[in-house]
Amino acid sequence: MFVLVLVSIQFISVQAQFNIAWKGKKCAVVLTYDDAIDQHLDNAFPVLDSLGLKATFYITASSSSVHNRLNEWKALSAKGYELGNHTLYHPCAGGIGREWVTKEHDLNNYSIKRMEEEIRMTNTFLQALDGKTKRTFAFTCGDMKAEDSAFMNGMRNEFIAARAVRNEMHRINEVDLYNTDCYMVNNHTAVQMIEWVKKATETNSFLVILFHGVGGGNSLNVSLDEHRKFLSYLKQNEKDIWITSLIEAAEHIKEWQERDRQSKAILKNN
Repeated sequence: MFVLVLVSIQFISVQAQFNIAWKGKKCAVVLTYDDAIDQHLDNAFPVLDSLGLKATFYITASSSSVHNRLNEWKALSAKGYELGNHTLYHPCAGGIGREWVTKEHDLNNYSIKRMEEEIRMTNTFLQALDGKTKRTFAFTCGDMKAEDSAFMNGMRNEFIAARAVRNEMHRINEVDLYNTDCYMVNNHTAVQMIEWVKKATETNSFLVILFHGVGGGNSLNVSLDEHRKFLSYLKQNEKDIWITSLIEAAEHIKEWQERDRQSKAILKNN
């Protein structure tokens, strides 16, 4: 009986620790929107704004939407939304199943230097839009290498975090900020996406969600109705969910992990 009670107390203590980790909430959820398409301005932003929810928009600087509606993208930052770096030309590794990748923007043909230069140019462009110097990055197509080398290794000082593309979520002490996992939406329903959030809540995890098309604009789409239902669920459950941008979450995670390392070092030396 004593052992059972002790285990229960330890479990409650661990749960409390991770609840505190997420600013007193049970999990953290970050909504991200990739590629800077018109549907983000026309369909995603109005719902987010009406519900008062934060999000991160990953900007591909060569996007036609950015070119044609520059002031509207700039206004997103003024309203508190993060503009993240999603490269200059959205290069991806070409190959089987990726016939849409052009020779000019095939990562297999990129040097590390070229990739770094294009990413830095996008940072400069984004700073001109929002005046900010702190930034997060999203790997295009989840690809992390040029010349068979991880190009982010030489750019870590220029980003707070980098988002990958894998359907995983982790507790705060397990998050790799330069390989942050996410769940990608591909015609999922609100019910399916809500299940991800419920899992994050139950496990005190960090959940990043990736949207492309919202009511169109990309074959990796979510319908307007399912998108609105899902965001409404998040709003209704804000008491348990910290809904924030990736940069804000990443800064918090970095600070928490550093404090955790320091605490463990003190315990080890005493």
